[in-house]
Amino acid sequence: MPYRRSRRDRGQVALEYLGFLPVLLIVAMAAVQLGLIAYTAQQAGTAARAAARSASLDQAYGSACTAAVSAWLADGTSCEGSPGGDEVTVTATVDIPSIVPGWDFGPARKTATMPLDH
Repeated sequence: MPYRRSRRDRGQVALEYLGFLPVLLIVAMAAVQLGLIAYTAQQAGTAARAAARSASLDQAYGSACTAAVSAWLADGTSCEGSPGGDEVTVTATVDIPSIVPGWDFGPARKTATMPLDH
């Protein structure tokens, strides 16, 4: 005997899908946010290396720091250097963007050390 749907069962799948849709959106947003965090950390490492190399050549490292990151991350990027002996250490700080309003992940910080070029 074949299964027959009653009038009450119509649209049940659509309602179940609508109920599950917020869960899917939260999972998707979390995945995108994790990608942004990883990308920002990678960009902070690139900025620290570029700024340390520039400082090791006795050049201003601030512009090298912001030029090394993507344009949309440059406004939230800063570098601090500290020379010590025969090397210079630069720490880059890049603000992590958030796609979820109200969530703050803080900045990504990476440090690079380069020998001074004599």
